[in-house]
Amino acid sequence: MSFPITRHRRLRGSAGIRGMVRETVLNVLDFIQPIFVTYGTGVKNEISSMPGVYHFSLDTLKEEVDEIASLGIPAVLLFGIPETKDAIGSSGFAEDGIVQEATRLIKQWYPELLVVADTCLCEFTDHGHCGMVHTHIVDGVVHGDVINDASLELLTRTAVSQAKAGADIIAPSNMMDGFVQAIRAGLDANGFEHVPIMSYSVKYASAFYGPFREAAGSAPQFGNRKTYQMDPANLREAIRETESDVLEGADMLMVKPALAYLDVIRTIREQFDLPLVAYNVSGEYSMVKAAAMQGWIDEQAVVLEMLTGMKRAGADIIITYFSKDAARWLRG
Repeated sequence: MSFPITRHRRLRGSAGIRGMVRETVLNVLDFIQPIFVTYGTGVKNEISSMPGVYHFSLDTLKEEVDEIASLGIPAVLLFGIPETKDAIGSSGFAEDGIVQEATRLIKQWYPELLVVADTCLCEFTDHGHCGMVHTHIVDGVVHGDVINDASLELLTRTAVSQAKAGADIIAPSNMMDGFVQAIRAGLDANGFEHVPIMSYSVKYASAFYGPFREAAGSAPQFGNRKTYQMDPANLREAIRETESDVLEGADMLMVKPALAYLDVIRTIREQFDLPLVAYNVSGEYSMVKAAAMQGWIDEQAVVLEMLTGMKRAGADIIITYFSKDAARWLRG
């Protein structure tokens, strides 16, 4: 038996017709732009492994935020690089912490621009792990075990301090057991019932995070994060992790990274009805940038195709370092 296909081929022939029947459409409102803020004055330092992405001090931050707002990007995700670090990451939950100070400024400049606060301790601890650790030495090698429940107390303090500073959304990325429930209870107890939690519900122990760890200065000083981040080989575990976060009170869900995990995005989209975020992470960004700088690919075409794939897989929101470029390209 043969099937007529000429008519369907014609639907792919004209740019106008292709646009009319397009099933997945990217929009600037889909994007969240990450920003790295640090101390000092006059700082706008490009991150070597992430061309086009910078560290900003508070006095240079407004230029970046002005550009983001002018492009119609609705939200930023703040990461902080502190002056000092300690074993518990105390600068992460300090009232005058770098993320808190940046949040206050952004909300003063652009009250309608959503500030998403990354809620983790890895940038603020001297050991680079996402919570408190108990260390011991075996044959001259430092080993550490994450202290889960004590870490939850510190992460809750961090979330509350970020909400007090004006953060619109709390985004805990630490992957401690029970983190959504603990943070939800802490926010509610302090009068922040209205502040939603964007949970890093599916966060893999991925090799794609390398450039970010340079940008945030958050590489573990010993061991790795495989004991509390997910095995890249597991999909069913992602469903269990997500279900746990939903039951604990998450308002938005996330899959991180995105590009190698489109099947996970699709699975979570089909299983759960909360808004779903895909994080187009640093390694995915840097690979495209490196290939484009060599002239091997068309950066604009590749980026828009990649982001479209994430949205087609089921993402409602995309965190991407390409947000500003994509916003310009979508304007035409």
